[in-house]
Amino acid sequence: MRLEPVTGENPREILRAVRGALHGAGPALGLGLIGDAPAEVPAGTAVVLTTSGSTGVPKSVVLSRDALTASALATVDRIGDGTWLLALPATYVAGLQVLVRSVVADREPAWLTGAFTAQGFAAVAATMVSTVRGERVPAFTSLVPAQLSKLLDAAADDSAVLSALRSFEAILVGGQAIPAAMLERATDAGARVVRTYGSTETSGGCVYDGVPLRGVNVRIEDGEVRIAGPTLADGYLGAPERTADAFVRDGDGTRWYRTGDVGVIEHDVLRVRGRIDNVIVSGGINVSLDRVENVVRGIPGLQSAVVVGVPDPKWGEASVVVVARGEALRRSESTQLEAARNAVAAEIGAHARPARLVLVDEVPALPSGKPDREAVRAAVAAFH
Repeated sequence: MRLEPVTGENPREILRAVRGALHGAGPALGLGLIGDAPAEVPAGTAVVLTTSGSTGVPKSVVLSRDALTASALATVDRIGDGTWLLALPATYVAGLQVLVRSVVADREPAWLTGAFTAQGFAAVAATMVSTVRGERVPAFTSLVPAQLSKLLDAAADDSAVLSALRSFEAILVGGQAIPAAMLERATDAGARVVRTYGSTETSGGCVYDGVPLRGVNVRIEDGEVRIAGPTLADGYLGAPERTADAFVRDGDGTRWYRTGDVGVIEHDVLRVRGRIDNVIVSGGINVSLDRVENVVRGIPGLQSAVVVGVPDPKWGEASVVVVARGEALRRSESTQLEAARNAVAAEIGAHARPARLVLVDEVPALPSGKPDREAVRAAVAAFH
């Protein structure tokens, strides 16, 4: 099957290509391809999506028509059918899925153009009110936490933004964990937020509010979250060893994706604790940076902080809290660091306390809206 790379991020062009790929009338769509890509891909491929992720390691994920369609239909099964607003890059799996859901539902999506702003979001949302045979058509959108935070901040003083937040039947939020304080603010504002968990390898979010979508199975093996079901990717383009390592079969022949995430299942609800590999060894003790970050983000003014590990002459490795100046409260760095250290010590233990707090003009981010942790680490290293 022929693979056609698509350059640029024009959502209209990508939508046309996605429609052709899903219906089988067009070639497979190559998004974000790096270097020379094979001219041919496996039969049934709809999209090859290349992403560097937050670790900076490129991977080209092969997504079939069946997997993308199964994901779209499972989402409808969970939250209902309606019209979608594209507020994320279409070259990011959550943005791509907005287009896929629109094609499957045979509805034209709405979309933002240019940089994301709360006012732009509200203006587009206001145009989505529609009815069919006298009944309102529900509206949906998909965001990352940084976008939701901007909308909540603006909604405090802008009634149009507040109305926009309340107008959506569901707002899917994924890409990274939502701080508890942000989720509480969204609920108080009347926004119906659905927390999603998944990755490009699972055709986007496949677990909503901790519960797998229809047909998706989740289990914990050796502490790692593993996922099975019809939404799984075929593997990585031109990387059979990486594919074999990430996608494994059990004794029953079921194919599972190894997420690399630590998690537990409590009362049939999945709770993700962080990345297996996002761990430092400080003073001979393993410290999960995800756990530290989760605690730090519960402190006023540090809700969007990023915690990274850096070499430390005394402890071997230490954690550093990085936050944008505009988001931090008007307190001294030492005061905020003390609050972070006290909170982490109380929740995790004294061994996990961050060593430093660094204020930056802006926290580097990937196109998906996730923090670019490699860039953050490099910036901290250069600073010191």
